[in-house]
Amino acid sequence: MEERSIVLPRQVALALERMEQHGFEAFAVGGCVRDSLLGRAPNDWDITTNARPQEILQCFADHRVIETGIRHGTVTVLLDSMPLEMTTYRNDGEYLDNRHPVQVTFSDRLEDDLSRRDFTVNAMAYHPQKGIVDLFGGREDLAAGVIRCVGDAQTRFEEDGLRILRAIRFASVLNFSLDSQTAAAVHTCRGLLSNIAAERIREEFCKLLCGRGAVPILREYIDVIGEFLPELQRAVGFDQNTKYHCYDVFEHTLCALSLCSPDLVTRLAVLLHDIGKPLCYTEDENGGHFKGHVQVGVELTDQILHRLKFDHATVERLKLQVELHDLPISADKRAVKRLMRRMADEDILRLMEVKKCDRLAHAEFFRTLPPELEQIPAVVHQIRADDECLSLKTLQIKGGDLMAIGIPAGKRMGEILQVLLEDVMDEKLPNEKSALLQAAQQMMNQ
Repeated sequence: MEERSIVLPRQVALALERMEQHGFEAFAVGGCVRDSLLGRAPNDWDITTNARPQEILQCFADHRVIETGIRHGTVTVLLDSMPLEMTTYRNDGEYLDNRHPVQVTFSDRLEDDLSRRDFTVNAMAYHPQKGIVDLFGGREDLAAGVIRCVGDAQTRFEEDGLRILRAIRFASVLNFSLDSQTAAAVHTCRGLLSNIAAERIREEFCKLLCGRGAVPILREYIDVIGEFLPELQRAVGFDQNTKYHCYDVFEHTLCALSLCSPDLVTRLAVLLHDIGKPLCYTEDENGGHFKGHVQVGVELTDQILHRLKFDHATVERLKLQVELHDLPISADKRAVKRLMRRMADEDILRLMEVKKCDRLAHAEFFRTLPPELEQIPAVVHQIRADDECLSLKTLQIKGGDLMAIGIPAGKRMGEILQVLLEDVMDEKLPNEKSALLQAAQQMMNQ
């Protein structure tokens, strides 16, 4: 955790030099310092300075500057197309909405700016000559793998409720734990998440879900997750009461997640694949049953993802993953073609992974993987390599061809084209114009 591990991009070094040439202080600050100390490439570089916003604008008058949040002291300077967010040292005023300060007061002291930040690992600044400024033990917490609030944890969360989710997101992504005071405040203050916009919840939760430490974080903070995903909390401790399962619904889900690649769509699909089970449980002399849980799961997936403001395409992709996760899928070429019409090739690969993770999270005797999970990707690859017809776009006959043989445009033409496509996919007809025209004429004459 030494200063020499921080290498400033050329644009950042130039920005610091220019600020100093104009008589101001400037430091790289926040996540870029944290990630550099961890040996990770920062996604972006932020700069904090005692220069006021108008003074920053003057320092970079010859560059494009975006007044990102100038009222709160932030402007974005573009140096050789690299955006640098530059913010004046400040003290935050009172928070009335558990999210934003009513006003900010600019300061001349770096200490004031660092003390208003959320976590110690994000409250460090760096200058190539002055070194690291670490007033709150951020380096020690990085070394120990701990997320700790700057100052009183409950106060930090009451100022900005999103910090609750950010705390467990950082813990998941960095595979850290929360210190005891921060963890206690996360649980106590979790209700503040109800004040946070769904888009911000979604953004943080998606990062959390793809983190290396996602499974233990979900387990330990399910009450927090339950504030915006109560359907998942319902699965906690829900016994499946069947020989095929050795875990309750929640632990089964976590076990499957632990086997899953860190791809967002795949992880969401695994997280939601059994979300309908608690609403479908019945029991008889043979044990527990969850009849209809897939369809309920599809409906809940739709509700959850719309509630969290996911885009329509992602919602539909995930509903299809949940719908198909529990159904047997044949590696027969015709069946695979039909699957390829329903979802993109990459989503078929995701579905195979979802089914694999689901199966491996069952009771030990039932973890043998169906051979189709390995065979289907190869069949998809071969179908693509052979450039086989899978849509009307690649069918060797068009509406104009049908009109030329006397079939008028309209509903009937559409029906004929669809039948022809199905027959080509089922290899009942070759994808050749003459054969298709002949078949179309026969259908029209019937």
